[in-house]
Amino acid sequence: MLNDYLPILIMVGAVVGFGIVNLVISELLGAKRRVVGKGQAYECGLAPKGDSRMRISIHFYLVAVLFILFDVESLLLLPWAISAKSLTAAGVGGTVFAEVTAFVVVLGLGLAYVWRKGGLTWDR
Repeated sequence: MLNDYLPILIMVGAVVGFGIVNLVISELLGAKRRVVGKGQAYECGLAPKGDSRMRISIHFYLVAVLFILFDVESLLLLPWAISAKSLTAAGVGGTVFAEVTAFVVVLGLGLAYVWRKGGLTWDR
């Protein structure tokens, strides 16, 4: 049984070893100079303004979460799109197409609901 997992353990060991070796080499060979601006916050090439603890509207976070949600759900369509031809050849293409259509309809209804409620406007 250990022989089945040996390649995986070797790969994990190689990855961890590679990371540790890179950190050690970077620490040994890296520059040790401390520059005045090195520890300063960097915001897209502009000087930082304001306090880092400023309040941001909750709508910004709602839009971000909704974007991630719909983005991930749309990524679920990729495996179906890639295997659609082989599914059709196997005779289950119609069933899978109906399931994907139901998935897209539910996704569209969710997007329409969020849009109607104003969840996509965060600059109120």
